[in-house]
Amino acid sequence: MILNKEEKFQAVLATITEKPNEINMFGGFLKMYPDEWKQLKINFSKFNRSKQFGKTIPLPKPEQSLKKEIRVWLKNR
Repeated sequence: MILNKEEKFQAVLATITEKPNEINMFGGFLKMYPDEWKQLKINFSKFNRSKQFGKTIPLPKPEQSLKKEIRVWLKNR
């Protein structure tokens, strides 16, 4: 979960020179907010370690999750 994602996505959008898309925004987010990205990956790995054997709970990988949030944000903007 990304805190203040609206402001962060706006800041990333301001730095992109070409037409914004999911890939450009993803790369820009990784450059501008490496700590947020690191925290997403840490939370994902903690969750995977905490699962009990044989019980599966579908959780998207951090890359998929962030790209989906960006896609939804671009669509609603």
